[in-house]
Amino acid sequence: MIIKRERSPLAIILLAVLLIVIACVSLTFGQIDVPVSKALAVIGSQLNLPGFTDADYSREQLAVIWYIRLPRMLVGVLVGAALGISGAVMQGIFSNPLADPGLIGISSGAATGAVLSIALGAASGSMFAMPAFAFCGSICAVCLTVFLAMRNGKIPVMTLLLAGVAVGMLLGAITSGLLTFMNEQKLQQYLFWMVGGLDYRRWEHVYLAVGPVLCGIIIMCLLARHLNILVLGETEAKAVGMPVTAFRMGLLFVAAMTTATSVCVSGNIGFVGL
Repeated sequence: MIIKRERSPLAIILLAVLLIVIACVSLTFGQIDVPVSKALAVIGSQLNLPGFTDADYSREQLAVIWYIRLPRMLVGVLVGAALGISGAVMQGIFSNPLADPGLIGISSGAATGAVLSIALGAASGSMFAMPAFAFCGSICAVCLTVFLAMRNGKIPVMTLLLAGVAVGMLLGAITSGLLTFMNEQKLQQYLFWMVGGLDYRRWEHVYLAVGPVLCGIIIMCLLARHLNILVLGETEAKAVGMPVTAFRMGLLFVAAMTTATSVCVSGNIGFVGL
């Protein structure tokens, strides 16, 4: 017997409203307290919304809200959404509620790419160098995991899991090896990124993440019904005519791309994937 559980539209709307309220309130707290009305005035005037053209706020409030807190808040929302939905997809693919995006080497690949950019000196030349290296490292790790797991055009779940663990350990060893040749300043730079966080996030990070994250979320939501069928088992999915390998590969790479984008702009914040 299958128990059908659906979240009501009202609950989704309430959670969305709660997210917006918490996000707006978060803009007011910090070393400089800004009233909610002033924060909304800054956002409305910068977006040229009707009724906010003559909004009253100080230069300090403009700098704090528009250039510091708002980009940081938007990056946090994007990263949280990306890791959350990618974790749900991974749990469906592996049929395990403890699965997260790091199982297939995404986080390890990002760490290797980040430390490589620091070792080569590229990270000091451009703010986009480390995210680019981290993104490429994540995608390469996923491709290597899939290559090792594929057998006769199929990807067994257990083999994919073991391949992901093996690739993660290999990349972890490579990262540790690179760290031994780095000086103290570069080592601190890597550790600061590896811990993960939203400090010093700017509009450039928002622009870098918003496209891939939103596209990935939309695609995974559109494939939610297929994922539900896939969770029932490979035999049941084939019985209803689903190309199991194609959908598993597609979901895997979309989740990997979404997770890689979030990791490259915020560092390694993996626990949200659970």
